[in-house]
Amino acid sequence: MQKKLHVKKDDTVMVIAGKDKGKTGKVMQTLPKKDRVVVEGANIITKHTKQTKENQQSGIFKNEGPIHASNVLIYCPKCKKGVRTNVKILADNTKVRTCSKCGETFDK
Repeated sequence: MQKKLHVKKDDTVMVIAGKDKGKTGKVMQTLPKKDRVVVEGANIITKHTKQTKENQQSGIFKNEGPIHASNVLIYCPKCKKGVRTNVKILADNTKVRTCSKCGETFDK
């Protein structure tokens, strides 16, 4: 059984711990087995690669690395900060995530 993360792909999140504290970005990938997420523009890692085939480029590449899911919170545009979420059940029995401060909904 897979773990369930509090963030989903394409959510806008704010990093709350680590070297990129305070940055906001979009979740590009979730890794539920490792409890990690990849956030656009956060945790940039540098990788040096050698040329392995004739057409592959060698050089220094910068990519986003995974961040532990506990170090990010969903960004609320109304509150303008990272917030915890509540689950609200609508009239048609669908669950939506809402901001615990202002009540803004994150799921469409």
